[in-house]
Amino acid sequence: MASSNAMFGAMSARRIHDGLAAKEFSAAEVASAVLSQAERLDEDVHAFLEMTPDLAADAAQAVDAAIADGTFADQGPLAGVPIAYKDNMNLIGTHTTCSSNMLADYVSPYTATCVERTLQAGMIPVGKLNMDEFAFGSSTETSAFGPTRNPWDLSRVPGGSSGGSAAAVAAGLVPATLGSDTGGSIRQPAAFCGVVGIKPTYGMVSRYGIVAFGSSLDQVGPFARTVEDAAWVLNAISGHDSRDCTSQANATDFAANLGAGVKGMKIGVVPAFMEAAGLTAEVKAKVQDAIAKLEAAGADIVEVELPNAAAAMSAYYVLGPCEAFSNLARFDSVRYGYCDPGHADLGGQYEASRAKGFGDEARRRIMLGSYLLSSGVYDTYYYPAQQIRTLITQDYVRAFEQVECLVTPVSPRTSFKFGEIGDPTEMYLSDMFTISINIVGYGGMSLPVGLGADTGLPVGVQLIAPAFKDENMLRVAAELEREYGSAPVAPDFAPEGGDAL
Repeated sequence: MASSNAMFGAMSARRIHDGLAAKEFSAAEVASAVLSQAERLDEDVHAFLEMTPDLAADAAQAVDAAIADGTFADQGPLAGVPIAYKDNMNLIGTHTTCSSNMLADYVSPYTATCVERTLQAGMIPVGKLNMDEFAFGSSTETSAFGPTRNPWDLSRVPGGSSGGSAAAVAAGLVPATLGSDTGGSIRQPAAFCGVVGIKPTYGMVSRYGIVAFGSSLDQVGPFARTVEDAAWVLNAISGHDSRDCTSQANATDFAANLGAGVKGMKIGVVPAFMEAAGLTAEVKAKVQDAIAKLEAAGADIVEVELPNAAAAMSAYYVLGPCEAFSNLARFDSVRYGYCDPGHADLGGQYEASRAKGFGDEARRRIMLGSYLLSSGVYDTYYYPAQQIRTLITQDYVRAFEQVECLVTPVSPRTSFKFGEIGDPTEMYLSDMFTISINIVGYGGMSLPVGLGADTGLPVGVQLIAPAFKDENMLRVAAELEREYGSAPVAPDFAPEGGDAL
């Protein structure tokens, strides 16, 4: 059976599955060890907000029963693999706080479709993960319950808003997690923490049961340390859901062509992105190196133009706050959310409850959305932002008539220190390369390509695919992974003499 130093959170899904099939260890051992190690190691990282030992034990028992009765082979490659979820995803038996005082006591009455599908795949749920409050942020500093720290350097941010999801994988606490991405909230923390992170095409994964930020922008996706693991999780969670009118049927096996290579593929680069203001030399060098490796592997590198992409940031910070204002209106202290006591009138209760329940960034975006949707302002900002959205979408359609995948930076820089960026506008620029993908709804992912020459911190490269052709970017990612290797556990958290990938 498993040795006492086996660090299952640092193993790949394939390694865990093969070990279970060979009866090297049991699912109960996996669950117990991951929970124990996460509880011990997470004191420094603060990726978890809640652990779920009872749910994990029940799931592990079902997997061990399948091993015992000979049906384990029918369970699929994720059976017995631990997973944790960003805390905007409902799961019966857990709190769903969105890292906000507004929902500090909220208990999930049902389970989100994406979470449910991981459970149906036999995965072991080990907990809920920290995030920027209501997904408003790029650093996980806006969490009401304290920030998550980057396992590569605890003085630095893990990115956001899915910072807990990225950090938990980077620290080897769990092999896979789910996050959500509204403007870069999977890809940017994946780049900062040096792991694989996928934002699928909008509609690929059901949003039912996810606390909404921007309903036309949000999408759920996986974090992992290997492309194969991420593809397997995407297989599990994707597909049509009748409870989400924006989801679409898709039977793609995202792991099917990971070994196909890139010979003959047309892969696009955007020259304007590589010369963007704020792009650091170390990030640019890593992206250029990745492009060179793809060309050496037989890909045809093609320059394409996205002339309206520069306007994506402006459009996003109109559309996003407007949708956030609408979605967060339900948290009124009566139907949902924190209720401040001792008020004689309903208006006073509303005002005090929302002022105390929401943090600074949430209030900032609510007020901005309220203003942008007000009479006399709507036509000036909101309608033009939707027009820009159409122009950006048309740019991507034309680009993908020429290429099968795009390669760009993820973030203009590597992870920054806590408190280093105090200006909200400067913080928003962390997502300058990712936002346009949410605007158009296409698939995008971050793949780690080593450490920056100047900071020694992880750098990610962004791969972008046309709508519902996410397998294209995964194929390219697999080729680059063969060159760079799978994502390592952050050095201070790596197993010492124990089992890993």
